[in-house]
This record gives sequence, structure tokens and C-alpha cells, in this order.
Amino acid sequence: SLKPYGNAQNTSDITLNKRTKSIYTPLELQFIEMKKQYKDAILCVECGYKYRFFGEDAEIAAKELNIYCHQDHNFMTASIPTHRLFVHVRRLVAKGYKVGVIKQMETAALKAAGENKSSLFSRKLTALYTKSTLIGEDILFKKIWFHTLLDEPVDVDETATDVPDNYLLCICENGENLKDRKKGDVFIGIMAIQPTTGEVIFDSFQDSASRLELESRVLRLQPVEIILPPSLSDQSEKLINSLTSL
Repeated sequence: SLKPYGNAQNTSDITLNKRTKSIYTPLELQFIEMKKQYKDAILCVECGYKYRFFGEDAEIAAKELNIYCHQDHNFMTASIPTHRLFVHVRRLVAKGYKVGVIKQMETAALKAAGENKSSLFSRKLTALYTKSTLIGEDILFKKIWFHTLLDEPVDVDETATDVPDNYLLCICENGENLKDRKKGDVFIGIMAIQPTTGEVIFDSFQDSASRLELESRVLRLQPVEIILPPSLSDQSEKLINSLTSL
């Protein structure tokens, strides 16, 4: 596949794909700028009545969602209908991807009546989904809209009525003194958040070099994501790596 946004320089006046020598379309340029900001996310870009994926994102979406992917101008592209966004976002997130939803900030009717009717739709990121943050109007409430307006059945796996305990866990630590740090002892603080329910769990405790206290709390909470400080003790890092590799 072509990866033109990887070849583009960090300047706003580049409109030529150096690899294919063809000109980027306005939508492609818009995608390139958005991808620079969210490099680690698969971006779903609203284009009328569908969401489109571009470049590597399109190839991943085609593989994981079993949808068609093809070349269009400078990018590989794939698309899904807007009313199926919540299904496909959940599937991608379940496979471990971070997914960004980019929506049009103006309707076609308002744009047609305005002075900028011939220009590109303005778009921006409205949601960024991970396993612990799978909540929002695109995810939790589409089942009701899908049933009432389209009156079509939806598989149980495709709805969000049975939201699990997807805890986002934050860990910080601090050695009380030099002697404790040499022994491996450390004072640890944790906070777990369940975004779908608003539940917050927090605790602080003294732990030994074996990190038994930290291990027991992590195993009990079973977080789907863990946020770690810039620096972490070797003992804590070893424990987290062993638990997340299970």
C-alpha cells in the first residue's frame, strides 16, 4: 500500500506525493494533518453517509473487519456505513486498537446555503476509544437508534448493554528514603476508574520488594489499561510486565 503521509514533510504547503508524483486531494491533505496528531490511532473519517479509512488504517480495517479495501488516488481506502460505526469501533477496540472518530462539523444543507459551499467540510476528532474508554454516543446509545429507526435486529455481541468492568488503572510510587529504595521498598498509590459507570477506586500502601500488595490489587481489579509514571522501580516494572503478558 502507499503510505504518503509518511513521506510528507512537516510543512503546510506540500500538496505533492513524492512517491507517486501525483497531487493530494483536499481530503487527503486533511487526513494527513489529522494523522500527524493521532499517529497511534486508527482514524474513522466521516464522509457523508459513511466513514472512511485511509492508508495503513484502511488495510488494518479491511483485515480486522472483513471489508473491502482498494486504491483511491494516493491512498488505500475502505469504508463503513455511518449507522454501523458503533459495531466496527467495538470490534477494532476489542482487538487492541485505539480508534479515533473524526466527524464533519457542518451539515451538507448548511454548507450549501453558506458562502463556503465549494470548500472542504471542516472535520475534527470527536472521540478517541480504547478498551477502558469505550463509552460515548457512538458506542452506548446507537442500539436504541438502530432499533427504533431501522427496526432491524442486532446481534447481542454488537450492542453495548452488557458493559464489563473496564478499569483504567493509574499507578504512582515514591521511595520513602534512600534506605527503603535500596531494599526495594516503596510507597505506592493507585487509582482505578470505570468510565462507563463513573466508579472510582483509590488506595495507597507500603509495599516490599516482592510487590505482593500491588500484585493483589492489580489481579483483583483486572484493568484493561494501565497508566504508568515516566519512571518506575525495577520491581514494579517487572511485576506489571509479567501481569500484562498473561
